[in-house]
Amino acid sequence: MELAVYNIKGEDTGRKVALNEEVFAIEANEHAVYLDVKQFMANQRQGTHKAKERSEVSGSTRKLHKQKGAGGARIGDINSPVLVGGGRVFGPRPRNYSFKLNKKVKDLARKSALTIKAQDNQIVVVEDLNFETPKTKEFVNLTKNLKLDGKKILLVLADQNKNVYLSARNIEKANIISASDINTYKILDNKALVLTESSVAVINQL
Repeated sequence: MELAVYNIKGEDTGRKVALNEEVFAIEANEHAVYLDVKQFMANQRQGTHKAKERSEVSGSTRKLHKQKGAGGARIGDINSPVLVGGGRVFGPRPRNYSFKLNKKVKDLARKSALTIKAQDNQIVVVEDLNFETPKTKEFVNLTKNLKLDGKKILLVLADQNKNVYLSARNIEKANIISASDINTYKILDNKALVLTESSVAVINQL
């Protein structure tokens, strides 16, 4: 599979890059994608939720009235869960939501996500970017020239580039990532995957 390479003006340079079929043209495994995305989102959870139970609520432990003879149901102290202001029964407690996923499953999921993007024609290849200074306007012009303005995009660079990152930082629907750091969730969470020419070589080796 080959894709044309565009320059920052959105013009076809006449060059083409080859996408590794073992990465961009496999039989997509949707279940592996589901598991990898589920793990990514689970790892983002802080798990710090907490509700006070009966023993943790501030209040007297005095028995409100005698056990029998009051004409009503028996009742303990004011911290009882059945009373307003009492503790909560089986409330949430701090916990860790992360879980283990085999490396081969994660690799399969990432390749499946790249395959899905390639099949949907949502991959654009541009020549390597090198902004002399951080310029948001230049990045905006790049998205307009590629006819991607207004769309959520993920720009993949071969290496970290501070000027490009700072140029896109204030754009709501633009994200920057290094080729070695791409994951299934980031690949799928956009309308267009923009790869630089040199980043394709890195991804082909994944």
